[in-house]
Amino acid sequence: MKNLVQCVGEFPKQTKYIIGNEACERFSYYGMRSILVVFMVQHLKMAGEDAKAAYHLFASAVYLLPLLGGFLADRYLGKYRTIFWLSLIYCLGHLLLSAAENRWAFFGGLALIALGSGGIKPCVSAFVGDQFSSENQHLLSKVFDIFYWSINFGSFFATLLIPYLLVKYGPSLAFAIPGVLMGIATLIFWWGRGEYVNVLPHETSREASFSQIFLYALLNSRKRKEGQGFWDTALEKFSVQEVEGAQAVSSIVKVFATVSVFWALFDQNASSWVLQAQSMKSDFLGFHIEPAQIQALNPILVMILIPIFGSWIYPGLQKMGFYMSPLRKMSVGMVFAGLSFVIVGILQGLIDSGHTLSIAWQFLPFLILTCSEVMISITGLEFAYTQAPPSMKSTIMSFWLLTVFAGNLLDAAVAKLNIFQGAMNFYFFAALMFFVSLIFVLSASRYRTKGEKSHSHSTLLGAT
Repeated sequence: MKNLVQCVGEFPKQTKYIIGNEACERFSYYGMRSILVVFMVQHLKMAGEDAKAAYHLFASAVYLLPLLGGFLADRYLGKYRTIFWLSLIYCLGHLLLSAAENRWAFFGGLALIALGSGGIKPCVSAFVGDQFSSENQHLLSKVFDIFYWSINFGSFFATLLIPYLLVKYGPSLAFAIPGVLMGIATLIFWWGRGEYVNVLPHETSREASFSQIFLYALLNSRKRKEGQGFWDTALEKFSVQEVEGAQAVSSIVKVFATVSVFWALFDQNASSWVLQAQSMKSDFLGFHIEPAQIQALNPILVMILIPIFGSWIYPGLQKMGFYMSPLRKMSVGMVFAGLSFVIVGILQGLIDSGHTLSIAWQFLPFLILTCSEVMISITGLEFAYTQAPPSMKSTIMSFWLLTVFAGNLLDAAVAKLNIFQGAMNFYFFAALMFFVSLIFVLSASRYRTKGEKSHSHSTLLGAT
């Protein structure tokens, strides 16, 4: 962490408002999220599988709505105004959730939170990147590390505190505290309004959007002559720069498509893993651990592992001659995610056969899953921003977040179908992850990176 802290003084001074906003907003989101499944089962009296399905449908909505936020930011409002106004809707959702007395009010609050949280997601990460110029562009990877570290700083304290408040004081206070933090997040962001670098929509909106170019190429595909590619017909209406930008987004999206399965696994640490924890012995070394609190392992491990990977593991591998390019990191991370589910499946098999296990046994799969997250999620954020054309920064961030939407939709479908029981549910997702990781490697090996100086003639997987 020392190297990261030293870099903070070199960052544009306005980044402190964005990072502070992100830490508080993530506290509000993960605090609220950490008790959703338990609240639905214990207070709304929903069946476990129905609660899992509802949770993953909510999470999928949170990661579908970045498409709307990215479109508004890039085309009409700009990133600052999009973040600010959707943050107010976000606060309203928390208010409704804390006052909810029935299912309609509860799900109405979740809908507003999904709109606010999802809408600002692609904008905040792109907005922090906009604060950097060519003079300090080399610090971009470090700011994304710290940006991600702040997310987990907020998440750690939220997943420890909010489940405790739910048990001790009830749902009204447990849902109100995240709302207060979201209000603070909005205020912190507003304070920096006079210092931000604002890339206004009119500076990029003269260029056509990805959807406009894609739809034109698709609808006019019959006009293609022999030897022409999918995008060539779009040159009839759009400039070479616009078509190349859309082509770049398409290449990135193809690489990202298989990442959806990783999110299907990762987001189960707040649903199926919590339900598994409820069937485990919750006392460890004299401490009582609420099942929902086990999720706090993930953010604390992220805060520990980010500097370990950044300062020792990646540099150490590079000294050994093994270049850990962005897509190589993501490939290894996918394998790790599959391994974590193999271990959770083994634990579930022991529980189903009558063994009494301590909740501490979940530490190992959490450690492996978090290593996977560090290699995939942080890398994906930086990769998406650096590879996207200037006019499509928020749009490509929203496509990255769309992979989380697809993963949660898969979780909801599997939970509703209820085909796999017990350990087989975890083994199914592990096998799916291993299979998809092979597809990801093949897709990534064909991608050529933009702006990679020291490896400019190699793909991101190190192939020549």
